[in-house]
Amino acid sequence: MTTEPCDTCAEEVTIAGGIANLWTMEKTPTGGMTLELEDGSEHFLCFGCIERLPDRPTAEDVSALSE
Repeated sequence: MTTEPCDTCAEEVTIAGGIANLWTMEKTPTGGMTLELEDGSEHFLCFGCIERLPDRPTAEDVSALSE
């Protein structure tokens, strides 16, 4: 299993699956995802930050979360 920092809050987010979990029975869920927005920007966010976004978010909405 690996981690990646959230683009807004910098929290280390667990990313489940992949080769790291191939030989284990570990069932730790993923704590975030990469969002590709309509404006062409791409952001890796934890689920807590994703919940704070408005419908149809933009890069400005994502950067406003870190303020």
